[in-house]
Amino acid sequence: MDTKQVGDKLVELCRQNKNMEAIDTIYDQDIISLEAQSMPEMPAEMRGIDAIRGKNQWWFDNHEVHGAEASGPYVNGDRFAVDFNYDITPKVGPMEGKRHNMQEVALYTVADGKIVKEEFFY
Repeated sequence: MDTKQVGDKLVELCRQNKNMEAIDTIYDQDIISLEAQSMPEMPAEMRGIDAIRGKNQWWFDNHEVHGAEASGPYVNGDRFAVDFNYDITPKVGPMEGKRHNMQEVALYTVADGKIVKEEFFY
């Protein structure tokens, strides 16, 4: 798959709430993930498919997701961006029980038909 096809697949799966399927099918085993900041539960930088699966599972376990939207992909060479909008209620932390909207932009890098790097901006 080329970069646009990988991006289209990611957006399609995220719109269907199949984020873990996306990780299992279009993420590279040696994926690098960079969050905008570290959190008590996890560092800003994580490496490897198992770490990324764990990070995503933690997010879904600790947030009630009332709605999720994904826009894009916006492609540039071997990278693409996706705009995510979530309607969530955190189950833990300083925002626990407070329903709010969260927006983030993710920048993905593709090599050999797989996502090798993801970066989040929020």
